[in-house]
Amino acid sequence: MSEEKTVQQLEQERLEAALEDIEGQIRGIGPRYTGQDFTEQMLDQQREERKRRLEIARREPYFGRMDFQELSNSINRQTVVDEIQALYIGKAGVAKNGGNELLVIDWRAPAASMFYSFTGGDEPAAYESPDGEVTGYVHLKRNFMIRSGEIARLVDSYVRGQEEGAMSDEFLLFRLGENKDNKLRDIVSTIQGEQDRIIRAERGKALFIQGVAGSGKTTVALHRLAFLLYQYEGRIRAERMMIFAPNRMFLDYISGVLPELGVGDIGQTTFSDWAVELLDHGIKLADPSETMAYWFEEPRTMEELEHASGRWKGSLLFKEAIDERLASLQASIVPTTEFSPLDGFLLTPEMMREWYDTDYGEETIMVKRDRLASRIKRWLESELKHRGVADKKKRSTALAKVNAYVKRIPSFTAVQLYASLFKGKNALPNVPKSIAKSTAERLGAGVAAAEDLAPLAYIQLRLYGLKTPFFDHIVIDEAQDYSPFQLEALRLCQQSTSMTILGDLQQGIHGYAGIPSWNELMSLFSEEHTGFFELNRSYRSTMEIIDFANIILSGMTGGVKPAVPVFRSGDPVETKAVADQQWLPELYATVLEWRDKGEYDTISIIGRTARECEDIHRYFAAQGLEASLVQSKQPTYGGGLTVVPVYLSKGLEFDAVLIADAGSANYSKMDAKLLYVGCTRALHKLKLLYRGQKSSLIADRLSHS
Repeated sequence: MSEEKTVQQLEQERLEAALEDIEGQIRGIGPRYTGQDFTEQMLDQQREERKRRLEIARREPYFGRMDFQELSNSINRQTVVDEIQALYIGKAGVAKNGGNELLVIDWRAPAASMFYSFTGGDEPAAYESPDGEVTGYVHLKRNFMIRSGEIARLVDSYVRGQEEGAMSDEFLLFRLGENKDNKLRDIVSTIQGEQDRIIRAERGKALFIQGVAGSGKTTVALHRLAFLLYQYEGRIRAERMMIFAPNRMFLDYISGVLPELGVGDIGQTTFSDWAVELLDHGIKLADPSETMAYWFEEPRTMEELEHASGRWKGSLLFKEAIDERLASLQASIVPTTEFSPLDGFLLTPEMMREWYDTDYGEETIMVKRDRLASRIKRWLESELKHRGVADKKKRSTALAKVNAYVKRIPSFTAVQLYASLFKGKNALPNVPKSIAKSTAERLGAGVAAAEDLAPLAYIQLRLYGLKTPFFDHIVIDEAQDYSPFQLEALRLCQQSTSMTILGDLQQGIHGYAGIPSWNELMSLFSEEHTGFFELNRSYRSTMEIIDFANIILSGMTGGVKPAVPVFRSGDPVETKAVADQQWLPELYATVLEWRDKGEYDTISIIGRTARECEDIHRYFAAQGLEASLVQSKQPTYGGGLTVVPVYLSKGLEFDAVLIADAGSANYSKMDAKLLYVGCTRALHKLKLLYRGQKSSLIADRLSHS
């Protein structure tokens, strides 16, 4: 019997013992409490939370082992060495028999951080405990893949004393080589050192993450939420966290990660949905597909991008104009004329000003306005009572006058105030006529474009405040497509800054609304409350795919480093010319070839436009080939064979990708980011067809017929 097999057997025995312990603890929890006693209800909730953690552990008790020999009193830097401890690390911490001895260490615990940060060598390793730094020697780092109670794979990435160049990536490469389904997976077993540093970063900052395609930035942000809830337990709450994703389909795609990590109740939405709800549905959102159709279905010039209304409405210059209007409104709230409802009754502007400035503190503009109006009415009622005015006619006259008086105090909804910026005598000067006209017409019909939602949300918050509790932490995904004004609106939803803001400037395809540099967003925060990380290593695609994609962007500037692939080789990227009449048959034949091989669970045909994708989908259906067509309003992604416009593919991953037409008519130099996005959706296989002349973006690549 080989030593390796003996190790496998010993670990399997240990696994079975752990599972038996976990099963026993689950059985011991007992049935739910259904009575009305509050204390028992609280205890029942605690038992259910424990049961939920145990059930996560039962599916996969742990994924890693680290043998650690702590230096005794290492906090005081003494050198006496303790015994070697085998630390098993999993998604949920489990105590042996429910006692104090740990069977499994939670991946978020301080000691578990070494599993991700340790990079090999014989020097002491360290981690930060609540009592200070703990140092010691790592003797073993072992990875497991456990399925249905069996160890399906065991890899030792470090053994002390054995010769090593660098720590083995065998387990990581194995996991990266697995096929995709229709949901994003957690990466807790393969978190890399640079990712772990972001996950465990302190809370009170706006943390910016520039991550290349496939760097795991979205998954890192989700794991960071789980870590923050663990690290700051009792100080932050899941229901006061919010994830802002680019669209509903993406929310569905990432929906499985947090539950698998044992985290629930975190809000997940899009900025558009959140803003419309904030406005109490007082306005409808224009069909987002209309905006996408305008910018992506036909070629657009750089001048059009630079002068897009979305860029102007998302700017801090526009925010300053709105701030001036809000300041003017606030200055006009307190009446400047005396109020005398009856002879001998007098309310002065000075008294009302004192109420407004002193009594209502930091309340928002319209809240202070409404409280002032109520205070004026209460003043009259108090005066009538104090003076003993019983005459019904006099009382009725006074009450009518006070109602008329307070009605003259300015009052606006967010939509009304915003509309006044574009139409009428108080419209903002220097607004381009086309923007003013189209905006006023939309608002008049009760409709707002996506570009209007940030200023509308900002005005709503300044006027009425946030009706829900402040957010303890905010995650913004695909933040390169956000405007500074969007971030300013979200800042009003926190008492202190705590954000994780992630994206990739190289995938900033919404140039009509997004940012060209992270400095536009980072400048909104003070330096001490800002952090910046770069993730340049791509774990998604093979070296061949990443190298190909990097060349597409090779002529671009912006200071973003190119993606560095993990050493995982695959098939060469193919490009193939095809005649117009053979284009659809070639797409169909390629898909059949890939499906017949049985190597790919998810295949995507990525088209340039929605119309092109509809043509492909229609042809496939006529041939009896079932495929999903992704559209802008689609709430879910189902996996399998998918046809998707390139501008809707961002954030998704597929085992194999076929770019439907990479001809020059579809992708000019202005479309480099679009083509880059399309190519970097592929994990294992990438092929590009092109009709007519090949796009100059790939003209230097080797063609394969």
